[in-house]
Order: sequence, then structure tokens, then C-alpha cells
Amino acid sequence: MRERGYSMATLAAQSAPVQSRFLDLKALTSLSHLRFATRRQIEGAYSGRHRSRQKGGAGEFADYREYVEGEDLRRLDWKVLARTGRAYTKIFQDETNLLCTLAIDASGSMDFRGLAPNAGSKLEYVQYLSTALSHMIVTQQDQVGVAVLADGLQEVIPPAGTSLHLARLHELIAGINTKPATRLGDGLLDLFSRLTRRGVLLVLSDFLVDNLEEPFAALRLFRHRRWEVVVLHIVHPEEERLPSALACRFEGLENDGRVDASPAEVARLYEARFNEHVTALRELALATGCEYHRVSTAIPYLQTLGSFLVERTG
Repeated sequence: MRERGYSMATLAAQSAPVQSRFLDLKALTSLSHLRFATRRQIEGAYSGRHRSRQKGGAGEFADYREYVEGEDLRRLDWKVLARTGRAYTKIFQDETNLLCTLAIDASGSMDFRGLAPNAGSKLEYVQYLSTALSHMIVTQQDQVGVAVLADGLQEVIPPAGTSLHLARLHELIAGINTKPATRLGDGLLDLFSRLTRRGVLLVLSDFLVDNLEEPFAALRLFRHRRWEVVVLHIVHPEEERLPSALACRFEGLENDGRVDASPAEVARLYEARFNEHVTALRELALATGCEYHRVSTAIPYLQTLGSFLVERTG
């Protein structure tokens, strides 16, 4: 596993980075009025637009408490004192910046692209989606990082918010290649041990693993540390049902071998098993305290991103 770090001197010496092929700035202007908002109180490094866990300071008014001798008299509510004869201190809800980490599944199953010629894979869809989202997060003066998961934790860039940092994220995202093995749970555990400041974790994965309990055991640790965890379940439409053909050869993308079968003979069983997987995944996510979204690659990524942002701010 590699953790990337860059000194200011090194970055300053480099020429301006090339824009990622997954970033369409013109298309993103249609979403410029939207922001990535947190649903829970967060911790951050500096003042921003999101609710902090710490009270005090000069943010939005939150509540009152009885005045304690020695407190700053500037925070005393003199109008309440004059009206009731009792001294109360105003409590304000500090605002802070958002720390977000995008955990991207790069296992072999994410390379599935269906039967249509020139169709994009699930990973390519995630590359477009995560590039656009990371750009929007930094544009709104928040911080974002990226972790690549496959056979464990492959690479990680911790959250930051500079334009040079964003360019490095986009370079990493654009260069992701899938690996045959899947150890999503181990990768999330490793990531948990490396991220010390809580924030928002977005997991972008198809969750095609042998045991769903393993990744969610790791996500429970994030939730126990009061992270906000969002599961983006990536589904290709041709995974939902088998193609209509007399005979097909199915080849596993994670060293699973080949199977020759008639889709008509196994279609009903396959669809039942797939629906069971989706149901189990959603129930595990909600039971763990995660937010769950099923994302179809049949829907344009900008439409998916816009709906996601609107739902969170609504």
C-alpha cells in the first residue's frame, strides 16, 4: 500500500497538471448551485459552512445554558436577564469544514462493462463520478481524499483542499486499474487505522464479495468513531438480469473460471440471488447506521450526482 505525500517545494517545482479526462468542467456548471452537505455534526480544521461538534464561538445560535461565574459576559443574554432576572449564556453552533474520503473499489468485478460495444465499465463510471464530486467538494472550500481498495488498501491520499492536491487526486483516480482479488473488508480496516480525523466516508463499490459481513464489520468501526458513512452501491443494468440468448459463456472477473450455460435455464434463480444480495446489502448498511444509495450505471453520472446532492441538502 502506498500513501502519497507531496512537499510544498516539490509541488511548486512541478508544472501545472493536465486536466483529467474524467473531469468535464462545462458539464459541471449545471450543478454549480449544489453543495455536498453533511447530515451530521462534523469535525474540521477551520471555519466553514458545516455544523461542528464543538459549541461556543461565533457560529449559528444553538441553545441557552445557565450562566456560570467567570464566563465571558459578552455571551450573556442581557435581554433575557432583564426580562426574567436569571442569567443565561448563549451557545453557538460553530461551523467548520467538511473532511470527506472517497473509498473506491478497484476489484476485478468493477471492470464489468456489459455486452454493448464501447460500453464503459463500472469502474469508469465511478471515475467520472468521484472526479466530479471531489472537484465540487474542493470548490466549496472543503477537503477531500481518496482511497483505492482491491486486494486490501492499494493507495490513499488523505483529505486536503488545495488545487494542487485536487490535481493529484484526479491523477490517482484516472490511473486506477482493477485487480483480480477482492479484500474489501481488509482494505477498509487498514483505511480506518490511517484516518485519524473523523468526517464523511463514501464507499463506491459493487460489493460483490464472498462475505458481506467483512466490509461492514470495518464500517461499524467508522460509525463507532462517529464517522458519517455513505454506501454508493454501483450496479450495471446487465447484472440485474441475464441476457436473452440460447447459450452463453460466463467468465469470472476475479479468477472465478468459466461457466457455459443457457441463460433461460438459470435466469430465474440468478435474478432471485441477485435481489437477495441487494436486499442483504441494503439491510446491512442501514443496520450499521450507513446511508445507502443504489447507483445504476445506466443513469448518466451527472444526473446521479445531482440527485444525490439534492437529496442530502433537502
